[in-house]
Amino acid sequence: MKNYYLIIFLLTGLLNTQAQVTRKYSNEFLNIGVDARAFGMSKAVVANTSDVNSGYWNPAGLLKLKDKQISLMHANYFANIATYNYAGFAMPIDEKSAFAISLIRFGVDDILDTTQLIDSDGNIDYTRISLFSAADYAATFSYAKNLGIENLRFGANAKIIRRVIGDFANSWGFGFDAGIQYDYKKFTFGVMARDITTTFNTWSIDEDKFEDIKNAIPGENQELPEDTELTLPKLQIGVARTFTFKHDLTLLAEVDLDVRFAETNDVISSSFASMTPAAGFEFDYKKIVFLRGGIGNFQNVSQLDGGDKLGVEPNIGLGFHYKGISIDYSLTNLGETDEALYSNIFSLKLDWSVFGKNN
Repeated sequence: MKNYYLIIFLLTGLLNTQAQVTRKYSNEFLNIGVDARAFGMSKAVVANTSDVNSGYWNPAGLLKLKDKQISLMHANYFANIATYNYAGFAMPIDEKSAFAISLIRFGVDDILDTTQLIDSDGNIDYTRISLFSAADYAATFSYAKNLGIENLRFGANAKIIRRVIGDFANSWGFGFDAGIQYDYKKFTFGVMARDITTTFNTWSIDEDKFEDIKNAIPGENQELPEDTELTLPKLQIGVARTFTFKHDLTLLAEVDLDVRFAETNDVISSSFASMTPAAGFEFDYKKIVFLRGGIGNFQNVSQLDGGDKLGVEPNIGLGFHYKGISIDYSLTNLGETDEALYSNIFSLKLDWSVFGKNN
């Protein structure tokens, strides 16, 4: 019976959807983030991002690229039940523009489908068990442009979303993001607006498959949902500063404020918007060895006694860069004290010069 419940769990998002419904939490896999460096800094990078991963964090940062770059990341979540993979490529077009493409997959694979376990005669037939995956995909196309205003950079994303739950349901989605960065004296300011036009997903559901699940556990399912959901805009605002010390030591620090235009369990919440702060730092020696840390995701967590407890997400990370090769690691907590929810994240970034190509 566990497999029936797992299938139902994966379909929960669909079962609660209504026509043209706007949801607090939609396409949440796109909020996980990319790049172990950013995770180590608790995702407080919207102002300081300046490499291939800017395509995700703030496309305006792509204008700081000096060379083509490739980035790869792999992570396991929920005690290795789910896998998360990311690949990115970015390149300067000219002195005033840059382009990037990012690919993301978040999925749970090899799930047992036992809806056909019992045949028409009431006999259990294990050969009727099959496997399926529940996976979310996203392709993001980024473009950055210098608009002619000194120290101001602008970038935008167009993203295509594909979500698949075995043969049960699938959807296509489309959305846009926009970001800016501005340098002022020793500070850099950044703003990233996600889903600025309310990203939408259109679902296609196999009604026969749905009936199999519905009949598996009578009375435990809702009616067949409508087929469109909308994702509300989100805003990330940040300010960063770099401090230089003796002996080739540098400290980069950033403070961000993440804003959702919905009432959530963020530490600051209202019917109009919810906000949570994040802060991160990166300490380096000669731009070769990096130590990172941060704290963020301040949430009001409901307790069994009916009260709330403030939950936070601490993160730490390490990095190494040499001759165009960057290897980064972070240990991130998903917001709980359970040790099983800590995740090890690795990422690799390569400058095009590593391949011995100048063009």
